[in-house]
Amino acid sequence: MRLLFIHSDHLEFETTDKAGGGDLAETEGVPMEGRMEDCVTVFISVESDDEADVEGVVENALTELEDVTDQLNTTDVVLYPYAHLSEDLAGPDAAKEVMQRLETELEASGYTILRAPFGWYKSFEVSCKGHPLSELSRHVAAHRDEDDTSEDESEPDREPSDWKVMTPDGDVQDAVAAKDSVGEDLTAFIEDEVEGILSNEGQEPPHVDLMQEKGLVGYDELSDVGNLRWYPRGKLVRDALMEYVNDLVVEYGGMPVETPIMYDLGARSIDEHAGKFGERQYRFESGDRRMMLRFAACFGQFSIMRDMHISVNDLPMRIYEMSTYSFRREQKGEVTGLKRLRAFTMPDMHTATENMDQAREELRKQAELALQTSEDLGINYEPAIRMTREFYEENEAWVEDVVAELGKPSLVEIIPERHHYWSAKIDFAAIDGLGRPIENPTVQIDVESADRFDIEYTDGTNTHNPPILHYSPSGGIERVLAALLEDTASMETPQLPTWLSPTQVRFIPVNPDSHLDYCEGLVDDLEAADVRADVDDRDESVGKRIARAETDWVPYYVVVGDREMEGDELGVNVRLDDDEIDMTPEELQERVLDDVEGLPQQHRYLPRHVSDHPNFTGR
Repeated sequence: MRLLFIHSDHLEFETTDKAGGGDLAETEGVPMEGRMEDCVTVFISVESDDEADVEGVVENALTELEDVTDQLNTTDVVLYPYAHLSEDLAGPDAAKEVMQRLETELEASGYTILRAPFGWYKSFEVSCKGHPLSELSRHVAAHRDEDDTSEDESEPDREPSDWKVMTPDGDVQDAVAAKDSVGEDLTAFIEDEVEGILSNEGQEPPHVDLMQEKGLVGYDELSDVGNLRWYPRGKLVRDALMEYVNDLVVEYGGMPVETPIMYDLGARSIDEHAGKFGERQYRFESGDRRMMLRFAACFGQFSIMRDMHISVNDLPMRIYEMSTYSFRREQKGEVTGLKRLRAFTMPDMHTATENMDQAREELRKQAELALQTSEDLGINYEPAIRMTREFYEENEAWVEDVVAELGKPSLVEIIPERHHYWSAKIDFAAIDGLGRPIENPTVQIDVESADRFDIEYTDGTNTHNPPILHYSPSGGIERVLAALLEDTASMETPQLPTWLSPTQVRFIPVNPDSHLDYCEGLVDDLEAADVRADVDDRDESVGKRIARAETDWVPYYVVVGDREMEGDELGVNVRLDDDEIDMTPEELQERVLDDVEGLPQQHRYLPRHVSDHPNFTGR
């Protein structure tokens, strides 16, 4: 279905002649003329694909209508059948059914509806308000997609998947039966994935409050829902995570590139691949071209590979991008904190391989690298290995080896037949405080895209289409932070890892007039060693400044008085140990650097003096 929204000062129409010989024309239950003021006019073309699932396409169209009318703050809507938005129209009966259902559902939700009749030529006059949101277009289909990197797997009339749990020693059992013998997180993953149990439905995960309470991330009412603004503390964490993933991938052999964020849907390869990801996409008109915003870096990296001369000696060839802006137009009601967004940051690597043997080896190694991020970040990931039945039967021993190398029980999904571009993939999920998965790293073997995008390599005699792996070693950066914050919510003394703490060391002078200069010198020394340190110089009691350090989750803070200035040691409050430990300044520096262990160290993003830290959140 194609929708064109016009925020209108008014819409007025009058029927003139019946179209198509008159057999199509509606004559009952709709006005032959009408006018509505200050409304949203929705021009609608129902397409042939919509006939397969009228109920589904109406449901998704209602979501789009509600989203747009919410943005425009109106419930007055004109539904106007308009065949000229598409060349692939549905039959008249399906089109009329869609229009009627939209009218009924919207009226039941409290909208005031004027519906123009189907099957008539009409004269009409529409006055567009002319602001930035006054003209919007949408392409709606019945099917939906539920994750960032794969297409819908729950379409009707498909044989269900077979779900197993495989342990590192090769034992295989039914997934639901295995719940009694696996850990709490894998049990929660099985309940969500296999049984469809919605734990704590309707509740927001803990990180949603924490991201705002700690001044990391906030919402912007002037933007689209699911587009976030990052405050200095949160931006530092995000930038450090991005640098960490960049370093990890480059060390592995990924070659960084940068590609456009929008693509032409008039290109067959783009349109087909976009269809594999469902219709939750930002699509728009640019002049006479239908465009879309990317949901990952696939298009750009495939385009680079297509234009290269690739030799078999170049393989495996890994092209990588930190896709700082990727877009998925998730349904408004599903957007949740950092877990499900409409604009997000996606580390994305694509690996061209010589054959399936090399592709399987890359899949194994990249899955192991994803588990390294689990260790580095302190996040527990539960693996899910998904593959077609054909792939599993041909590679059962290899799957057992992969699970053994991952070293933990893994959920195994066996799909009866391939409906996707991939034949096998491994996903990793953290479990949030409500017992629901946050899917993060993923690696997939793509057996379609090389042919679709004309990507070839030569072995000196012949050319071949390479199997291509899609890989995100950490998953979306925002989801990584969501998982980290979910972990803190269950800690007795919550804190981020030291390398991600916006302030790693804070000094609190007992008397700023006499102790501040000494604190400044300590900060100078730590900054020279790339440790983030600041001074709480505010005109507040020591107790209130200690409380601020606790609220800011500072891993190390020191109250500095005469004793510290005159002695060799500092009384360092260590948040992780909930204890005060005497250390020399050099030992404090060494302790922080040991915590960091070579992970990225961003410079401080907020001023040195806490008195200069503004309140970004109003809390």
